[in-house]
Amino acid sequence: MTGRVLVAGFATRHVAQSARRAGYTVYAVDHFCDQDLGWYTEECLSFDELAELPEKIAELAARHPVDALVVASGAEAIGTTIPLYGTPPTKVERFLDKLEIQRFFERLEVPVPPLAASDQFPVMVKPRRGAGGWRNAVVRAEEELRRWKEAWPDLPYIAQNLVDGVPSSVSCVADGRRARAVAVNRQLLRGEGESAHGFAGSVTPFSHPLAGEMVAVAERIAAASGCVGSVGIDFVVGEKPWAIEINPRFQATLDTVEMAIEQSVFAMHMDACRGVIPAAMPAARRVAVRRILFAERDMRLDADLSALAPRIADIPWPGTEFEEGHAVVSVYGCAETEAAAYADLERNTAAVRKLIGE
Repeated sequence: MTGRVLVAGFATRHVAQSARRAGYTVYAVDHFCDQDLGWYTEECLSFDELAELPEKIAELAARHPVDALVVASGAEAIGTTIPLYGTPPTKVERFLDKLEIQRFFERLEVPVPPLAASDQFPVMVKPRRGAGGWRNAVVRAEEELRRWKEAWPDLPYIAQNLVDGVPSSVSCVADGRRARAVAVNRQLLRGEGESAHGFAGSVTPFSHPLAGEMVAVAERIAAASGCVGSVGIDFVVGEKPWAIEINPRFQATLDTVEMAIEQSVFAMHMDACRGVIPAAMPAARRVAVRRILFAERDMRLDADLSALAPRIADIPWPGTEFEEGHAVVSVYGCAETEAAAYADLERNTAAVRKLIGE
């Protein structure tokens, strides 16, 4: 079964592309409206502030009646009259608050980094709300915490004990009662600067000795959450998989998951919303890598990068201006092994930099 879907959120290209590949007619409300979003949609509307989303959704739906609304980051709690295929706002709200996620994990008795005492350092400081990890920071002393608070005044946060391990995630689909893992991913972080812990890409599959344990824990979490459709569970995996976060929506790892398993996660999402989940976790057929390139300085991109697709995505329009540190474009590598996938990524990155003129 396919139909007409409206995808809404801060960045929707990955979801719109997956939906189009699955045979759906797609419309989108998106902050960026990059070139390639237009390739997969009949129409897309842009917005500046998240508060504009409900009005933009209503405007687009009035012009193009749709069968379903599917939400991405920033739109999880929006209520509309369009049938929602995903986790209802009444259930999703608790998982937009990291303190509530902490309490949920503790009640489930899954390993989670404990909340730190007020005088304990070093700690990982995170805003209670928000996605992407770009404001997360390791704070090693009271003075560093004071500076973080000055940078983000009046922002509620949590502080967790530091745990060692590799940032990772398990992509699942759930029907509100049951869940099935779809893929295990390693997350690539920026690694330096003020946004050192911000998401910068992914590798699928993530081959780790504890991958099976991660899958079991993720399926238990996703099933217990009551979430519907695509659900991601973030981990830091070291001596054990530490559960970090629940993402009750499509995740930024969607591209590498689909490239690796060669199946449609959007189709799985829609099936799960109708009560059907896969009988088993799909096998990865290839290794896929995505890396986000960020502006190294304030810049204007005059080159048209669209000829490099499908090796790249989130393709900006020529003439787009970027502030230092802002995301410019996503680059991919894909091959039979992880080493070969990274080699492919480096070739494609070099092609991008040549066009940009770096």
